[in-house]
Amino acid sequence: MEKVKLGLKENWQLFFLLVLINAFVGGMVGLERTILPEIAEVEFNIAAKTAVLSFIIVFGIVKAVTNYYTGALANQLGRKNLLTIGWLIALPIPFILIYAPNWTWVIFANVLLGINQGLTWSSTVVMKIDLVGEKNRGLAMGLNESAGYLAVGGVAFLTGWIAAEYGVRPYPFYLGMVFAFLGLLLSWLFVKDTVHHVKTETAQSNLPALQHVFWDTSWKHPSLGSISQAGLVNNLNDGMVWGLFPILLASHEFNLTQIGQIVALYPIVWGLGQLITGKMADHFSKKSMLFWGMLLQGLTLLLLLFAHTFFQFAALSVALGAGTAVVYPTFLAAIGDYAPPQQRAESIGVFRLWRDLGYAIGAFLTGILADSLGIDWAIIAIGVLTLLSSFIILFRMQRKKFPVK
Repeated sequence: MEKVKLGLKENWQLFFLLVLINAFVGGMVGLERTILPEIAEVEFNIAAKTAVLSFIIVFGIVKAVTNYYTGALANQLGRKNLLTIGWLIALPIPFILIYAPNWTWVIFANVLLGINQGLTWSSTVVMKIDLVGEKNRGLAMGLNESAGYLAVGGVAFLTGWIAAEYGVRPYPFYLGMVFAFLGLLLSWLFVKDTVHHVKTETAQSNLPALQHVFWDTSWKHPSLGSISQAGLVNNLNDGMVWGLFPILLASHEFNLTQIGQIVALYPIVWGLGQLITGKMADHFSKKSMLFWGMLLQGLTLLLLLFAHTFFQFAALSVALGAGTAVVYPTFLAAIGDYAPPQQRAESIGVFRLWRDLGYAIGAFLTGILADSLGIDWAIIAIGVLTLLSSFIILFRMQRKKFPVK
């Protein structure tokens, strides 16, 4: 067998195939980003914010649990197999959203979407980290997350435009049919597993094994635990933005096209920014990047309360995307730094369990606060929690003591 080498240059063909596949993964989420709250209110007459956000709650819980099992099963079943299964599950999602006769069907589609995202996104993350080794871990995550979230933002903008021109159903969801088919085809026929890369890196690593991967990653390990709580809070505020931002903008009397433009700026900046911030994470302190990124997110959320014009909301959407771009690839690169190679897939699965539970917690919490106290109080609560998370990073996370050479 040919000797396995680690590195982006050495594995560029498989690496960039996985980048392309992850763009399709992000596109599946982008389908819903702009128009699902509109469908809830206009087609199904759902006014309560908690009910509208129920699709995000279900998506977040299912994706979080799937993330965990993807990490736990990656070594036993193989990364490629999990990736392929994830795309098989994606195939019916666009059809369900097109023909859903009531909101229950939309919820079911988001159960499938959560499984799809947990299997496919987790698999591509783990495989890219496997391929590149320690030196380019941040760059790898920047490219991966950039492709995914550029697709989220681009498709969110495109579906908003299509919905404004032709209606919210069925035309926007035709994109999902293409994404699911191409993702399945490429994963099944062209992706190769990375298990041998893991064995090569394990032989070179001197990191001690974690005693209990779940509890160490969740909180016990000061650095892994700090990263996990920040990941949860990051997606908690993203869950709020996903569900309430279009409703907040509609309350300021912006039309659907304008809402789509503002909403899309956040994931587009988030996606593009990671092309820069991912590489920064290979050269600068990951602790500092996580602190400043979370701090910027928290301050930006609180400033939403004072915005009124299209330009103000657009600028804050850009700032929120920038803060998220700083932390998102850094989370995964840092997990890769502190978890030994043979336990990395499981540790990433645990991190992504907590991170994506943030979607469900954020949507549930903000839905209750928005219905009982108003949208402003929901924004205040999530903004303050994000600021607190940044200071947990500042005071608890340790700086890396095993520098990249």
